Amino acid sequence: MKVLWLFAHPEQRSLNGALKDDGIAALRADGHEVRVSDLYAMKWNPVVDADDYGHDPADRLDVANHSREAYESGRLAPDIAAEHEKLDWADTVIIQFPLWWYGMPAILKGWFDRVFVKGFGYGVFDEATGRTLRYGEGRLAGKRAMVVLTVGAREHEMGPRGINGGLDAVLFPLQHGTLWYAGMSVLPPLLVAGANRFSPEQYAEAAGRLRERLSTLATTPPIPYRSQNGGDYDANLTLHPHLAPDREDLRIHEAG
Repeated sequence: MKVLWLFAHPEQRSLNGALKDDGIAALRADGHEVRVSDLYAMKWNPVVDADDYGHDPADRLDVANHSREAYESGRLAPDIAAEHEKLDWADTVIIQFPLWWYGMPAILKGWFDRVFVKGFGYGVFDEATGRTLRYGEGRLAGKRAMVVLTVGAREHEMGPRGINGGLDAVLFPLQHGTLWYAGMSVLPPLLVAGANRFSPEQYAEAAGRLRERLSTLATTPPIPYRSQNGGDYDANLTLHPHLAPDREDLRIHEAG
């Protein structure tokens, strides 16, 4: 496999840094190719602006349309183009970060904001039918993605009745609304809980779980999200009433 490891943590000597190093070493030992986007080490700029598209800042900026024009004409900022090249190369993407205030660190959110431009991450159309290709289809379809997440909370606090909410709900904006939206198949995430209180024994267990998950990246069944154009949604993109009737939780968007 060709794996892009997308990493967002400011400290290399952290739990996250150690897991990253162990995970990459395990992949390479198994014969896989790995490239890394270490956003803090790269001093990644997370802020969208006119310079991303070679656009005159004196003119009104239309982020969607100007990003598409820059992408199609090859005028995107070099750092964005470099990330596109990595994504085109990879067949699997690992997204690793600590959960901060129920979301990604700003630098990682900014990576998606700047890299998933129109025409690449969204705004992709089937020329034959005119359909919008998203939620299971699109430019990144065929690639796999897996989230590796550390949290300070204990694991049961991230359960369906835990005070922090279920993990599937916390990660829904990233896993369903970003990765699946852009067409990527999303594997179940790896949660490393209690990250602020780790013992050497707990680290060994977490690193073992990570290595096990990485060894099955190609065969682990993805989360069975429903595709937009697979017939489960009506013309208004609302789930048909006979599917998951009398439910409104986010898991109605998973088949089975």
